[in-house]
Amino acid sequence: MARGNYTSLTEFVLMGFTNHPELQLPFFVVFLFIYLITLVGNLGLILLVVDPTFHTPMYYFLSHLAFIDVCYSSSIGPKMLQNLLVKKKNISFSGCFAQLYFSSAFATTECFLLATVAYDCYMAICKPLIYTATMIQQVCKELVIRVYTYGFLNSVIQTILTFQLSFYDSNIIHHFYCADPPLLALSCSDTHNKEKQLLIFSAVNLTGSLLTVLISYICILFSIIKIQSSEGKCKAFSTCASHLTVVIIFYGTLFFISLRQPKARTSWKYNKVVSVFYSLVIPMLNPLIYSLRNTEVKGTLRKMIEGKESQWVS
Repeated sequence: MARGNYTSLTEFVLMGFTNHPELQLPFFVVFLFIYLITLVGNLGLILLVVDPTFHTPMYYFLSHLAFIDVCYSSSIGPKMLQNLLVKKKNISFSGCFAQLYFSSAFATTECFLLATVAYDCYMAICKPLIYTATMIQQVCKELVIRVYTYGFLNSVIQTILTFQLSFYDSNIIHHFYCADPPLLALSCSDTHNKEKQLLIFSAVNLTGSLLTVLISYICILFSIIKIQSSEGKCKAFSTCASHLTVVIIFYGTLFFISLRQPKARTSWKYNKVVSVFYSLVIPMLNPLIYSLRNTEVKGTLRKMIEGKESQWVS
């Protein structure tokens, strides 16, 4: 492929979430609200981990999940919000490259970080006697570093493969951000190999991380069944209930996106809705799910609010 075929194209045009001008302002208000809640909720969860009460492996991993959610939403949300207010919805070639790279990197990283949290739950419930000795701070750091490294390396490969394709016939992306499926549909090159590689990588990432989650929770289920007291069963279940809820929402949406045909142009409207849910709504829900179902988090938040109120009164 000649290099000039794709370097001659300097920008793309994002069609955005809707083609109806009268809906752009209402959508802007809704998505801005979601994005702000995402930032406040996840940054609050990160700050909460500073409290000595939360110096445990689970909250260490959750703080990184919150960080990834903030970064993932920020790689898509601001540009989407901007395009809802302007007529010229352009994005530079390098900007599109960066958006695809970072969104893919954080999505992949979150997959395996969720699997890491599932493994942590497995160790806490199924191996309680060796949990403290095994899940030490150094081990947790190494697990997180490996997850980030794999996620970003995987994204480098996929992004380079995508932008080695030719883009010279049209620069209109039928989406609100740069993603693989609409870019493949836009390319003038033969995308068969890229589609096959994307399917393989997606299958490995999804099934590999999900398999870890499933095996962990099967073992957890058998361990909970063996617990004699109902109080013990409830306590064990509450330990992983929030994470299980997040996993079901996350993987269900991700499988739907990954299994769509990249060149099915009639599916863009459905893909946009699912992508909004995945990139903006889920990152907003995650801190709410983890905090509202967690008595320790709710207790700390209550103390912080009461402390603020007492300061105002004094």
